Amino acid sequence: MSEIDERPSTLRPTRQRLAITDALRAGVDFQSAQEIHDSLRHAGEKVGLATVYRTLQAMADAGDVDVRHNPAGETTYRRCSTSHHHHLVCRSCGRTVEITGSAVEKWAHSIGDEHGFIDVSHTVELVGLCAECAALPAN
Repeated sequence: MSEIDERPSTLRPTRQRLAITDALRAGVDFQSAQEIHDSLRHAGEKVGLATVYRTLQAMADAGDVDVRHNPAGETTYRRCSTSHHHHLVCRSCGRTVEITGSAVEKWAHSIGDEHGFIDVSHTVELVGLCAECAALPAN
């Protein structure tokens, strides 16, 4: 994973937002709102689940967290680097690695140019099995 850039957020630093940010920093992989809420409760934080959901959505809207959907369709969150990147995700355990892809960037811009589009953006998520999951016996 690339180093996470600790740029200042544009969001007001409430007690709840700071606690959620700390919980995200402590996590290695993407976490659901419920998992973040559970870790906060175990740490003694008094934050409601609805507040966790609202705060995570605000953080996602501000670009402070990356959002992805796990194989079950649940929305998950993680603080990632602020530079443009993509994810390589294990479909079994959810382990996620940040990757860059200059070929993808060139392709996206050339497709945009070909069709007369400007300011083209994209999201790429590659899914496979990590080495650890691939080494496990088949179920």
